Amino acid sequence: MERFAEIVKTIDGFVWGPVMLILLVGTGIFLTFRTKFLPWRNLGYSIKSTLSKEARQTHRGEGDVSPFAALCTALAATIGTGNIAGVASALAAGGPGALVWMWISAAFGITSKFTECALAVKYRIVNPRGEMLGGPMITMEYGIPERFGGKGKTFGKVLGILFALFAVFASFGIGNLSQGSSIATAFSTVCNIPLWVVAIVVGVATLVIVVGGVQSISKVSSVVVPVMAVFYFVGGVIIILAHITALPAAIVTMFRMAFSIKSVGGGLVGSMTASMLNAIQMGVARGCFSNEAGMGSAAITAAAATTDNHVRQGYINSTGTFWDTFVVCSITGLAIITSGVLGTVDDKGALITGPSLTIAAFETVMGPVGAWLIAIALFLFAFSTILGWEYHGEKALEYLTRSHGAIMAYRIIFSVLAFVGCVTAFGVAMDISDILNALMVVPNAICMWLMVGPLVKDMEEFEQIKKAEKAAKAAK
Repeated sequence: MERFAEIVKTIDGFVWGPVMLILLVGTGIFLTFRTKFLPWRNLGYSIKSTLSKEARQTHRGEGDVSPFAALCTALAATIGTGNIAGVASALAAGGPGALVWMWISAAFGITSKFTECALAVKYRIVNPRGEMLGGPMITMEYGIPERFGGKGKTFGKVLGILFALFAVFASFGIGNLSQGSSIATAFSTVCNIPLWVVAIVVGVATLVIVVGGVQSISKVSSVVVPVMAVFYFVGGVIIILAHITALPAAIVTMFRMAFSIKSVGGGLVGSMTASMLNAIQMGVARGCFSNEAGMGSAAITAAAATTDNHVRQGYINSTGTFWDTFVVCSITGLAIITSGVLGTVDDKGALITGPSLTIAAFETVMGPVGAWLIAIALFLFAFSTILGWEYHGEKALEYLTRSHGAIMAYRIIFSVLAFVGCVTAFGVAMDISDILNALMVVPNAICMWLMVGPLVKDMEEFEQIKKAEKAAKAAK
């Protein structure tokens, strides 16, 4: 097992090396400039639209669920262990500067998520059961030939198949292994519950919900996601406020370690040192694991939304990166840094990392209650991610097979593997998930580069629609 873990870690380090970081962040930068910064300029509009009553209704356009439910289902898949365990691991390996690089990559990730989601809604199709089927694989198969003619038909189809294959396998990694592992780790640490008990609960609960399809998943997500986000946000703010005097020094340390060429440390992080390269690699890798911007997964869910305009839904779904990274990940990171637990070791002399590090931060103020709070938050975050990713994998498999029988088999296998994830080593699970994430990024990035041109025209037209809607409201 140790040999296998070493091999996986080596592969993970290679796929998330400089080339992948440049592709991921570089794509976000290119799209941001190509779209004339409209996703940034419209961020206020996007957030307002997300919180509006209209976003919770299904009367505007065609689709399976409301725009808000589509966003919540996407957020269910993104707000998970990456926000608690992933951020902690990034800080432990890359230093406080990793949080700064999460913010930087997420800023451009807002544009990536907008692009992939808007395109998914634009090119979505209806399956034989009357449900929406969309995502990067559909955009690749139908959008690329529309843009480039017959020459792009074969290329688009091949690209779509590759993305769908990667998405199915990634759903087992990011949707099962890492999430189940984090749930089991948290509960075994806090209350000594046997791993197999946690595994049975997670596996059965997953099966009960996913057999109902997107309607069942979206209903659960629409309730669980807002509740768990507020629950965790309040707890994190309490920790930060309790250490408020350390906040200025924490912010200085973060930026100093994010942009220092030499390895630096000290202060709030004890004897820990980390280089700028460590901060960049861990910040971007764990940031992508958390918000999934540029991976294309959220686009699969966005395609199910009832909307009359793909650009409108693109803006709503783009806020997923904002809520995930700038709100939830920031709470975790600042709580860890200000509490002074970063860089500490356990009784055996090993560096504390993963969910144990976040638990240690909350225990500095809340004691044992803090450990329970993180355990509950991890369960809600990770379990909702399992549900969200089941839908992603299911739709990717539907694209590949067009078989309802295959989908039902997938739901059962997925639930069984959710059980397996609970007894999988945390480090191995995270590394496997990182590798599968990277495989999805490549075809999705290629698709966005090729298809952003026509989307820009749609965005400019939507600006006029926005103005007309604003004028109509003002006239009332």
